[in-house]
Amino acid sequence: MSIRLRLTAWYTAILAVTLIVFGSAVYGVVHFNTYNSVRDRLAQQYNKIKPTVVLNWNDRSGNYLSFSAPSDLASQTFVQMIDYVNNKLSVSENLGALKIKFPYPDYDQSVKQQGFKSVYIQGNPFYLYQGTITESNTGQVVALLQVAIYTGHEVELLTLLRNILVISATIMIIVASSLGLFLARKSMSPIGNVIEAASQIQNGQDLSVRIDYDGPQDEVGQLIDTVNSMLGRMEGFYKNLEESYATQRRFVSDASHELRTPLTTIRGNVDLLEKMWSDEEGDRPKLDEAALKQMTREAISDIADESKRMSRLVGDMLSLARADTGRTFDKQPIPLEILVEEVARRAQFLPRQADWITGDFSILNGVYVNGNKDYMQQMLFIFIENAFKYTPEGEVTFDALLYEDQVGIRIADTGIGMDKDEVPYIFDRFYRADQSRGMTEGIGLGLSIAKWIIEELNGSVEVVTRQGEGTTFIIWLPVVFPVPLE
Repeated sequence: MSIRLRLTAWYTAILAVTLIVFGSAVYGVVHFNTYNSVRDRLAQQYNKIKPTVVLNWNDRSGNYLSFSAPSDLASQTFVQMIDYVNNKLSVSENLGALKIKFPYPDYDQSVKQQGFKSVYIQGNPFYLYQGTITESNTGQVVALLQVAIYTGHEVELLTLLRNILVISATIMIIVASSLGLFLARKSMSPIGNVIEAASQIQNGQDLSVRIDYDGPQDEVGQLIDTVNSMLGRMEGFYKNLEESYATQRRFVSDASHELRTPLTTIRGNVDLLEKMWSDEEGDRPKLDEAALKQMTREAISDIADESKRMSRLVGDMLSLARADTGRTFDKQPIPLEILVEEVARRAQFLPRQADWITGDFSILNGVYVNGNKDYMQQMLFIFIENAFKYTPEGEVTFDALLYEDQVGIRIADTGIGMDKDEVPYIFDRFYRADQSRGMTEGIGLGLSIAKWIIEELNGSVEVVTRQGEGTTFIIWLPVVFPVPLE
């Protein structure tokens, strides 16, 4: 059963119970008041007639009891008396004219059955009160007096009221259930739009679908807003996931390409060594011993170089894999002057053709950054090696500057530079400027690792470059103060 039908059924059931309780209460109140009025009239008539019976009993001259109807007795009041002593039944004139009599109890049951009761005589409703007549001296029951009123009008009124309540309640239930079903369908129709949108997404994988709704901001409106927000977030997550998958596929493809070259070189040199030092005379190249040793040294040197290159590649890939998993490194206040001076000293021994110029790092005295010494050195060496690599002649400058609560570490070169359109991509993995591919060594992961380290340090990097004039990198890091020693 659908929610619309269940809601309609519940509302109809609640309305039906409410109408039944209300109708029963109204009918009960009217019934009680109507018959209470009848009982009052009967009691009054009974109290008028009973003294006449007692008087006739005390002054009787005949052999049986009798009663005298008062002159103001209502025409719709009927009287009947049973004389248990003489077993004689007396009725009023109007009752005798109807040729009917009321049922009465036996002598043994007369005392027990005193009170009000409803009776139907020949299909006519009567409401009567019956009470016993006792002898004043002995207290013995001698007669039973019954006074009744015709209640046809009251019965008709109550029947009409009951029919009105039943019919009106039935009509109200039918109308309410029909309107309730209509309103439930109208109210639940936006949920149908939610289901339709979800089906479109499931079938077509179109996360850009949104649910149009211009109704009030009730529970349904809030649900649709929530679903639309959820779809928006899902679309964003899905796009990020697709980008991640694309980056991963590109990363694997580039890594495979970068690994293929050193592996091919190593494999070729190993095959050459196997032939050069084979036990089979026919497989050996015809070389003298000096040439053989020279080629062997060259082959081993190539294998060593390619192995180092693969080691660097694997290390860089492990660093980036750590960055992808969201892992970070431990940080503590680092004295920046000591760190950059050590980097400057060690950088002068790197392979280079450009001049190495360092600035005055005394301005960094007492300046601390929250970081990790090893990772910060790795990041600085990446930029410095990159500057040496792309500066075949000229100079590379390494200095620092302070601005407000940040410190900038600057690495500037006068090398080949790059086009400004390439700047947004230089931190992408395996990216190298087109003019440098195949001309300079490298696998294009260094700047990606450097960018990750800078982001972990809550810093930023500024790039200024011009093709043919060189490139300047400024690494901006927030300055912190160390915990004072106790």
